[in-house]
Amino acid sequence: MGERIPALIGAAGIRALKQEGDHATPTGLLPLRRVLYRADRVPPPACRLPVEPLAPGDGWCDDPAHADYNRPVALPHPARHERLWRDDDVYNIVIVLGYNDAPPVPGRGSAIFLHLQSPDGRPTEGCIALRESDLRRLLAAGLTEIEVPEPG
Repeated sequence: MGERIPALIGAAGIRALKQEGDHATPTGLLPLRRVLYRADRVPPPACRLPVEPLAPGDGWCDDPAHADYNRPVALPHPARHERLWRDDDVYNIVIVLGYNDAPPVPGRGSAIFLHLQSPDGRPTEGCIALRESDLRRLLAAGLTEIEVPEPG
C-alpha cells in the first residue's frame, strides 16, 4: 500500500538469514495468510483475509525436529510449541505471515506473525507488532502483504 507504519520488531533487529530462536525479524515481502483473533476479547477485524477465532487449545509448532514445524497444532502437543491463547493481549489479533511455510525448512524460523504491540513497547521474538488502530485500519483497507526491508 506504500505506507510506512511504526512497528516493533524482533529484539535482534532485521535479518535476511533468519534462524530459529535468533529473535530477529526476517526481511522480504511477506503475504498475510489468515487472521486469528480472541473472540472473547475483541471483535473480528474487517478484512479480505480468512478470519478465524482462536481457541484455548490452539498452538504453533516451533520445534525444527518435528514434522509439524512452523504449522498450527492442537494442544497438548508432543513437540516444542507456542501457545496462541495468551494471557496478555498481543495475540488478541494475530495474522499468520507467509514466511518459511511453503514448505517449512527446519531451522529457518517459525511462528512469524503480525500482531499487536505490548503495552510496554518491548520488542518481539521475531514477529512484527503494530498498534491495534493501525492494524485494523490496514486490514480494513485491504492489506494482503507486508514488506520488511533489508536493514540499512
